[in-house]
Amino acid sequence: MSEALSHVVIVGAGHAGGSAAAFLRQYGFEGPITLIGEEPIPPYQRPPLSKAWLKGEADADALALKPESFYAENGVDLRLNSRVDRIDPAAKTVHLTDGNSVSYDFLILATGARARTLNAPGADLYGVMALPTAADAEMLKAALGPGKSLAVIGGGYIGLEAAASARALGAEAVVIEVQPRVLARVACETLSTFFQDYHRARGVRFELNVGVNGFEGADGRVTGVKLSDGRTLACDAALVGIGALPNEELAKAAGLTCADGVVVDLSSRTSDPSIFAIGDVSRRPAPLYERDVRLESVANALEQAKQVASVIAGRPVAPPEVTWNWSDQYDLKLQIAGLAVDADEILVRGDPASAKFAVFHLKDGQVRAVEAVNAAPEFMAGRQLIASRRTVARDKLADTTVSMKEVAA
Repeated sequence: MSEALSHVVIVGAGHAGGSAAAFLRQYGFEGPITLIGEEPIPPYQRPPLSKAWLKGEADADALALKPESFYAENGVDLRLNSRVDRIDPAAKTVHLTDGNSVSYDFLILATGARARTLNAPGADLYGVMALPTAADAEMLKAALGPGKSLAVIGGGYIGLEAAASARALGAEAVVIEVQPRVLARVACETLSTFFQDYHRARGVRFELNVGVNGFEGADGRVTGVKLSDGRTLACDAALVGIGALPNEELAKAAGLTCADGVVVDLSSRTSDPSIFAIGDVSRRPAPLYERDVRLESVANALEQAKQVASVIAGRPVAPPEVTWNWSDQYDLKLQIAGLAVDADEILVRGDPASAKFAVFHLKDGQVRAVEAVNAAPEFMAGRQLIASRRTVARDKLADTTVSMKEVAA
């Protein structure tokens, strides 16, 4: 069978899986495509769930990757409310929990990641939730509003975005973080301090250096969070945002190489040449940083979807991109390029007090990453500098009177 007529099965109808199906058609692949998803709705964007969706600024149509009609019109067999039970690589077949099976020539795993759960008493109370799906976001939105209070466990980007959305809806918000500062695992202290101060000025409370021992409730609904120092904070809803785990169980059971994610190469191919893995579930090479990484971002999902679609459609695979991500909080747009690892210097361009600045992470005079707050030119030029691996003129980079175009030239 020629690759053009091969059957492609995609397990996971999220951003990565839905994009892979679309890119296959865009790149000229004419064979059958089966897209299998556990949720009852077609592929949609997840980042707005903690931002525009919570604030009521986006509806289901705005979140959809493609109109629902796209799939039938483009010959994509979209199977919703369907769960794959196991993969048989020898027979090239996926088995569903409803007893059906689907054969494949190429299999794309886009099973994503799930929110880490908090193993604590009361965690099963109604109102203790995570935010991985549209249904979860809708439940959280219904719990917020004037006179309500939200406790956010975990001071990462999702938690801060949810706190900002809660304040926009008129609810009180408290962020509980076991580390001494928010964003401790993902951002430098300059950025952490800036966001903490910005949130505090808008009424968000912070409980730092303290853990969560459990939840209190009444009539099956959460009413408070028990802290490790003995206090209890009252709340109407609690959002647990303490990271995510890759949904790699299917891959492991099928004998694929996994290491906190399904291990893939630069074309997103797994240890089985007929199986690919993309998006949050994959662990991919990052040549610039000489390591393998698992990236939870839309940019990574799209890049890998293009990679696998190129391979299957017989097109050249593009060189690795500089990874990027973003976060919207209040009137702030944080744009991040690269990975802030192995840096030996941190340089701040601009004044954080103006809410328009960028933090550059350098190694041996080369930009490794940039975190830009309301500073799009710094973000865009930063991506160019990271890709070029050129030594940057430090004095020019620090001088806001010198344009970023000149710095990157």
